[in-house]
Order: sequence, then structure tokens, then C-alpha cells
Amino acid sequence: MFNGCDGMAEVTTTAGQTALRHAARLSVAPMMDWTDRHCRVFHRQISQKALLYTEMVTAPAVIHGDRDRLLGFDAGEHPVALQLGGSDPADLARATRIAAEYGYDEINLNVGCPSDRVQSGCFGAVLMERPALVADCVAAMIAGSPVEVTVKCRIGVDDQVPEEVLPAFLQTVSAAGVRRFAIHARKAWLQGLSPKENRDVPPLDYPLVHRMKAAFPDLHISVNGGIARLDQAVAFLESGLDGVMIGRAAYHEPYEVLGRADAVIFGGPEGPDRFEVIDRMRPYIAAHLAAGGRLHQITRHMLGLFHGQPGARGWRRILSERANAPGAGLEVIDAALAPVRAEAA
Repeated sequence: MFNGCDGMAEVTTTAGQTALRHAARLSVAPMMDWTDRHCRVFHRQISQKALLYTEMVTAPAVIHGDRDRLLGFDAGEHPVALQLGGSDPADLARATRIAAEYGYDEINLNVGCPSDRVQSGCFGAVLMERPALVADCVAAMIAGSPVEVTVKCRIGVDDQVPEEVLPAFLQTVSAAGVRRFAIHARKAWLQGLSPKENRDVPPLDYPLVHRMKAAFPDLHISVNGGIARLDQAVAFLESGLDGVMIGRAAYHEPYEVLGRADAVIFGGPEGPDRFEVIDRMRPYIAAHLAAGGRLHQITRHMLGLFHGQPGARGWRRILSERANAPGAGLEVIDAALAPVRAEAA
């Protein structure tokens, strides 16, 4: 039996980390092209408690790019975490310092994305093969960060044996100071599978994640991958894991995943109904339009709000057809609501 406790650094948890660990009981995964600032504001109207992650941003982009565009976010999104991609400790440390000034609650290092773009840059899932480098990266990030630095990883890549690789990875990286990991319970096949296939084809190994929690009881471990319902999240938490990270289901069926989360996962009051969510979004949408933004930039994230409800098809169709038109405004939202309200009458 692997003893994950040997050689681990003493755990120190600040009040901020304690609050963030509570929020991480349920989180929405970082998803490229999906979890932008508009998506996060929308999700925040449904759940006040869940931890929200940005899309991955590379460290060089933070250093050299349009920082306000890449890092800016609405204050109402808290708690919100930034995911960085990179493999150069100095670049990651600099990007972390820059990002921390924007007020993120957490900085996360991507050690899980299997895309070709990520591999060519020597970051993402390929870093599962280089745990010592990951340790150097997170140590540099922690040294430059006033907020917690975390890691999202896979259980292994290609021909690696996850039962051997994952505990060694966790021990090496946790010794550098990381106390919280989100583990996508699949291997990533860097050769032979597309990024989309890597989200579905490699088999899930939830028992291995449970064994890692048993081996590393002082680490906060969240499970990710293939989780589609809130009751599944509850089951993982009740079985001893510290958190559950949900990706595509939270995007495509946001209300089913987040609508009862504050009560069921966090013990708070029931969240708003779907119509109240839209009412909460109206001021944000109006401000975005007044600043020259397009309605579609926000409503594309809202298509699944009425998933499974009468009138949902009309809601999706009207938003899809009209929200991208020049000058489209809140009247399109009202038009899209008409078939939903008609079915509810």
C-alpha cells in the first residue's frame, strides 16, 4: 500500500483557504471557449456558492497580451479561480503575480488538457510525465501568489500506469506546497485520440481517486470527469471525497446541476427559479449592450437554462436565430421566453 503521507509538508490552512475549500465542494470546470466571464456571471445567478473557473489562459498570454481582456471579471463572480497553462516556472510566477492583482480567489495550474496546442507548448496533460517540473512550477507560483495555488490533473497519460504514476505525482507536487487537487479520473491519450475523444473514450477510474484520498488524507481532492447530475456529486462527497468538479453537464444543463446546489451541497437556502435567473441577468446584459457588446456573447451560454422544460426548444431556437443580429437587445430575451411562458400557462 502506497503511503501518501510520508514526507509531506505540514498543512497550514488560512481562513481564505478554508472558505475556498468549502466552495470547492462543487465547482464548474474550466472549459475552453465556454467558461468565459459572461458564462460565469450567468452561472453565478443560479448558484451563489459554487466555485467557478475561467477558461485556461497561458502564462505568456498573461505576460504579453491584453490583460484586461484576458483577466478582467465581474466582482459578482466570486468565488472565482483562474486557470493558467504553462511549464516555465519564471513565466508562471510572473503570470500568477499579475493575475493575483485582479483579485482571483485561486490560481490553478493546468496539468490535464490533452489538446495538440497544449502539447506543442509542453503544458497540460503532457506534464504528467514531468512531476518534478510541475513541482518547480507550483513552487514558483506559490512564492509569488497571495492566494492559493492548486492543480488540475489527469490520472496519467498514454502507457503510464495510473496506480503508480498518480500517487508519485501527488506526493512530488504536494511536497512543493500544493494542498488541493482536482483529478480528472481518466487517462489522457496524447497520441491517437482527439481532445474530444479524450473526454469520453478513456475509461473512468473513480476508485483510484478514492484511493488517492485515502493515501493523502490531508490533501483536498476533488473528482472530475463524467459527472452529470447533482445526486452523483452528493454521492461522491458522502463517500469521502472533498469536492466534485462538473464540466459539460453544468454548461449544457446549468439549472439541473446548479439550481439546487446551494441548498443540497452547501446547506443554504434554495436558489432562484429559472425566470428569476433571467431577471438577475437583465442588468448585466443591458450594461454589456450599452458598452458595445453583442447579445449573443451572453445568451449563447444561456441556451440550456430551460433544458427538459416545456418550451425549451422555442427558447433555444429564438435565441440562436435572433441574438446575433445587429442591434439585438433584451426584447429577444422576452421573445424567447414567450414559448416557455405559453407552455407554463
